[in-house]
Amino acid sequence: MGRLRPDMPPSNRPGVPPEIITWADPAYLADFKEDIAALRPRVDVLVASCHWGLGKDVLAYMTEIAHAAIDAGADIVVGHGPHYCLPVEIYKGKPIFYGLSNLSFHTGHGGRAHGDWIGVLVRIAAGRAGIEGVTFQFVRHNDRNETLFCPIDKEAEALAEMTASSAAYRTKFTVKGDQVHVNLKG
Repeated sequence: MGRLRPDMPPSNRPGVPPEIITWADPAYLADFKEDIAALRPRVDVLVASCHWGLGKDVLAYMTEIAHAAIDAGADIVVGHGPHYCLPVEIYKGKPIFYGLSNLSFHTGHGGRAHGDWIGVLVRIAAGRAGIEGVTFQFVRHNDRNETLFCPIDKEAEALAEMTASSAAYRTKFTVKGDQVHVNLKG
């Protein structure tokens, strides 16, 4: 067994943290794909919305479910659950937003007030051929819990993080005004 990190003993030593591997439940995944395939002929645009995730990592089961959704007929996959802006992947020419963070999330679990969390609002342009264009814009909420669009120059750090994490999926963005355009060509 090799070392997980240079400062950590080999992974077969007692007390070393485990490596967590996740996967989708096969029965759930089959039902999910059947539902999407059944819905596909009845709609113009099919959005698969998935509540998933933990922290800033895209876990293996998330990718498995997202790819299955598109394989079954979804046009776009949007993930929510972790309160972070996660990467964007283009799979078979269709976007997967692994985490949109917070559209408006003023009070959380146990009534705890949250700070100035950022969110992502996605816009899609759709036509007879399906998704033709995808943009997103960052949002934040004010003290009255009103969600407001953010000027892109004020969100350089968030854009840099999303750009870097999405690069692992070979996804590229172009900024035009305050909109971030997602290159659907991958």
